[in-house]
Amino acid sequence: MKQYFFKTLLLACVLAAPTFAQKEKGNTDAQWTNLFDGKTLNGWKQLGGKALYEVQNGEIVGTTVKETPNSFLTTEKEYGDFILELDLKLDDTMNGGVQFRSLSKPDYQNGRVHGYQMEVDPSDRAWSGAIYDEGRRDWLYIPNINPEGKKAFKPVGQWNKYRIEAIGSTIRTWINGVPTAHLIDDMTAKGFIALQVHSIYGPMKEGMKIRWKNIKIQTENLKPSPLDNCPVVNLVLNNLSEQEKAQGFKMLFNGKDFTGWRAVHGTEMPKQHWSVVDGMINVSPSDGSETGNDIVTDQQYGAFEMTFDFKLTDGANSGVKYFVNEAFDSNGKSGIGLEYQVLDDEKHPDAKMGAVGNRTLASLYDLIPSYKIDKDLKMDRRFVRKIGDWNQGRIVVLPNNTVQHWLNGFKVIEYERKSNIFNALVARSKYEKYQGFGAGDKGNILLQDHGNNVSFKNLKIRELK
Repeated sequence: MKQYFFKTLLLACVLAAPTFAQKEKGNTDAQWTNLFDGKTLNGWKQLGGKALYEVQNGEIVGTTVKETPNSFLTTEKEYGDFILELDLKLDDTMNGGVQFRSLSKPDYQNGRVHGYQMEVDPSDRAWSGAIYDEGRRDWLYIPNINPEGKKAFKPVGQWNKYRIEAIGSTIRTWINGVPTAHLIDDMTAKGFIALQVHSIYGPMKEGMKIRWKNIKIQTENLKPSPLDNCPVVNLVLNNLSEQEKAQGFKMLFNGKDFTGWRAVHGTEMPKQHWSVVDGMINVSPSDGSETGNDIVTDQQYGAFEMTFDFKLTDGANSGVKYFVNEAFDSNGKSGIGLEYQVLDDEKHPDAKMGAVGNRTLASLYDLIPSYKIDKDLKMDRRFVRKIGDWNQGRIVVLPNNTVQHWLNGFKVIEYERKSNIFNALVARSKYEKYQGFGAGDKGNILLQDHGNNVSFKNLKIRELK
């Protein structure tokens, strides 16, 4: 009788005890499933290159080999919405990644693996946790906008905990509990997960190793992590994510009409050139000269952060101006303010004018040239997209008057408004006759009609305090 009682009690305790994963997350609804049994590569297959994958001491070990493209150890099963966690460690300073929602199809580049990748990058560039679109669109989330996330990856020889949440169009990554990327994108909803060993390049050599263990996934009853301060890159047209809303962002263009906008020096929108096409602002071409059809926001802004996507046509010229002061006499031709230059540097003559490139793409027009060289990769202008592709601009005006211009995830200008250096630059520019140029406490945002075909979308802004 006593023996039966203790067996019954023991069974009840086992059934009542939460699993390890439930203890870890405090979520009694979500269940973890192991993707790696610690002994074999059952459930996985290799695609792409010929890097060596093997199991050692409860770990999957990937080893670089010569003269082969990127290699991927992929799950045989595909996953849509999920939360994935794994531990990884580098034995050497090498590049790798964790693929997810990825595909390999015969009709796409002869089966090339393509899709989202959470980056592994121990170099000084420190892009671990960033999101790359392997074999397709290149970088989607460059972590330069998230300096805290760039510090999360532990050096070679130490284990790092990777976490990916892919729920609907929201994709978020963490390293060692630190948010590293927050992307909104709806290109691919489902695909396999894969462990990447990168092809050898630069200082990489044969025999370098990367290790993975504790690979587990949740696919049901998913509960996303709480919102945080990680900057968001949102690639869905005219969409505000919950995190962007919580951070104070608002749409500056509603995707339907020009509510909140008007002609500079006017009360209504211009009668020509401006239209909304498929949720995007389109400026139609004229004879190539400035036409006096610039538009401004009804509202004025002081300290703010603004993001906008823009697309150029061959030889096109436009701009986004801020701290526009309509009291300045511009003969009704255009608004006067600080300008983030939007330009085809190769074909528009304005790029060769001014001084030392201060009229080129993303420059503070006629004042400060933008810096568009990626030092780490030694590749000039790699992240300036080709004409006809979308670029993302970002203007940040801090309450202390520090101003930044960003282009496709890179900070290309930083200066201090109202400073002696700024005033000296203005005194030597085409704006020297405007007393107090760019120095107002607030001003309008302006989109420029320079007579060329240019498009804008995803205009967002938040005020900073």
